[in-house]
Amino acid sequence: MKAQAPTAYGQGLSSQARNLHWLLTNLVDEVPGIHSVAVVSSDGLLLLSSDPGRAEAAAGPGAGDGPRGSSADLATIVSGLGSLTQGAAKLMDAGAVKQTMVTMDEGSLFVMSISDGSLLGVHTTPDCDMSVIAYHMALFVGRAGHVLTPELRTELRKSMENAQ
Repeated sequence: MKAQAPTAYGQGLSSQARNLHWLLTNLVDEVPGIHSVAVVSSDGLLLLSSDPGRAEAAAGPGAGDGPRGSSADLATIVSGLGSLTQGAAKLMDAGAVKQTMVTMDEGSLFVMSISDGSLLGVHTTPDCDMSVIAYHMALFVGRAGHVLTPELRTELRKSMENAQ
């Protein structure tokens, strides 16, 4: 089942916030194999999601797209994985982490760094085209990274709280 594109986000959002919502909607709508998407701030808070209103846990295995529960669950996973890989890179003196990929029997999880320390996480189907996913994630990061200011992050957090 295809991820739900974000619904029409509120009036009153800045043009930059509306543009980021549009970019996320485009990513979800245009790239086959995506279950769910989350943009997480450097402090682990959910900024954007493909399912901003879903706050209840799924009824059971296979009952919903992406991880069971709310989009906050995906944000938690993305934040934790990002922290773990950044710590590993630091211990290995390997520089900044650009992308992390976890492949599982029933899907994959991609995490890509955004320039301000935020992270883009995408949960996919097992049969997705990984190169297409990575390409479109890189496009999103390239377009979102330069506009994700502290003020915009605050605005996005508030819009996520209101949506839930």
